Amino acid sequence: MIFFNRRQKFAHVGDVLFHGSIGRTDLPGGDHETLLNSIRNKLLPLGDDVGFICGHGPGGRIGEERRTNPFIQGL
Repeated sequence: MIFFNRRQKFAHVGDVLFHGSIGRTDLPGGDHETLLNSIRNKLLPLGDDVGFICGHGPGGRIGEERRTNPFIQGL
């Protein structure tokens, strides 16, 4: 689940996206392609200038992750 505040250009992305990583899909019910599709179709379109906080660890900006996160490069 993702919460997005359009006016503030800020999202709480839970365990979907992390600084330099993505959520786990090796647990029961996890699906790598579904996770990538959610990132591709729901998070990345929010815009590179959108900041985010994740479920744990440091947050960041969508654009920085688009450029540097090896798990989503090429999406």
